[in-house]
Amino acid sequence: MRILWLVAAVVATVAVPLSALHTENTTGVLSLAGDGGAGGSGGGADVITTPSFTISQPGSGIAESAGEPGLGINWNTGMGMFQSYTSTYRVNFGTNPPTWTIAKPLWSQINVDPVLFMDSATGRTFAGGLSGTCSLVGITDNDGGLWIPGADMCANPGWDHPTIGGGPWASPISTAPSYSHSVYYCSQTGLSPGPAWCAVSPDGGLTFDPAVPIWTTQCAGLHGHVKVGPDGAAYVPDKNCSGKAGVSVSTNNGLTWSVKTIAGSNTADESDPSVAIGRGNLVTGGRVYMCWQGSNGHAYAASSANKGTSWSTPVDIGAAFGIQNIQFPAAVAGDDDRAACAFLGTPTSGDDQSSSFNGAWHMYVAYTFDSAATWTTIDTTPSDPVQRGCIWLGGGSNACRNLLDFNDAQIDSNGRVYVGFADGCTSTNCISGSNSPKQFAEKGTIAYQTGGSSLYASFNG
Repeated sequence: MRILWLVAAVVATVAVPLSALHTENTTGVLSLAGDGGAGGSGGGADVITTPSFTISQPGSGIAESAGEPGLGINWNTGMGMFQSYTSTYRVNFGTNPPTWTIAKPLWSQINVDPVLFMDSATGRTFAGGLSGTCSLVGITDNDGGLWIPGADMCANPGWDHPTIGGGPWASPISTAPSYSHSVYYCSQTGLSPGPAWCAVSPDGGLTFDPAVPIWTTQCAGLHGHVKVGPDGAAYVPDKNCSGKAGVSVSTNNGLTWSVKTIAGSNTADESDPSVAIGRGNLVTGGRVYMCWQGSNGHAYAASSANKGTSWSTPVDIGAAFGIQNIQFPAAVAGDDDRAACAFLGTPTSGDDQSSSFNGAWHMYVAYTFDSAATWTTIDTTPSDPVQRGCIWLGGGSNACRNLLDFNDAQIDSNGRVYVGFADGCTSTNCISGSNSPKQFAEKGTIAYQTGGSSLYASFNG
């Protein structure tokens, strides 16, 4: 376990040691004259303290193949669930350090595209992955203690990059469902441009209605994870909708969808974007946040108070650290004026897809506590890079393909941020940057918030 150093505004350092074992946590602050998000206002003048993180990484032989992990945090038990390729782990954050225990269903052990989703409010977890053109998943309501088979999840004719999400039902509901929350399953064809589809389950993932197209030619894969807001509106972000970052929105439980784009945005056409929705305390239906990789490789974020119809001006949330290339943004939100975006970033410029690229990548988390008017960006791994070299997103067996396509981020019931990722740099040489340091590991890792203000003002820290 590693306890973090806290550095304010990149320069002043305060040590918080635990015995002789520590890392450091560097914070840069980026302020901007934003509009607080199109169509709404921000929150009150809260006293904000800079968030800090601890890194959890299991021992040898556990979560060794964790590219594109899924992460869930159960608000009822505090447990985490982590998908590492064909293995599912229960992570107990009540121990010090957190304990990782194998808890995989039969249905997660054979897949070519892993997927995990936990509905934090109900505690129901879906784990498995793509097998053929559909996904086989197991369902658990007790953090992997007991699994039952879910539906053979299909969003025909989509067959690639599956995502599962869910949340409250939108009103009105034409036919009363048998489960308290909706469950969405979405996938794409992999064509560019090309369609994607989502199917909805009325019974908690046991069966699904026929899939509906969420776009045809307006967008091109890869899409990001499907998310559901407090009023039941569903959102699927996409990296390239006619050259802009975009999101498809359904306000009627997946019956119809409408594509919205972010004015002033552009795209590098590499990583999935990510969307998050606030709890609806300031904005009807929740303020929507989105973060993505711009055409210059930088990390951008914007917010909307009207379900994506209009957006705040995009902000470069990695500028405080001079970040030139990013991958795998993952967004979360709590109160409507509070959100965070985690991403892998490097200050090294150039083509990060090239085998000659030598950048060192770190895990950053950018926070806003004022509806996207200002952002605070934190390096959670300042002395231990997540990757050295390229991060390949072109498929196939490239050596730089070890991290695969995305990371995941969640919050707990107190609004603290958790980031699930694969660590590609675990050897002594790779961490120190000496003697042929490129390693390309894929070790399951979670960065979790242990200090500072959370995404819920009532647990400000």
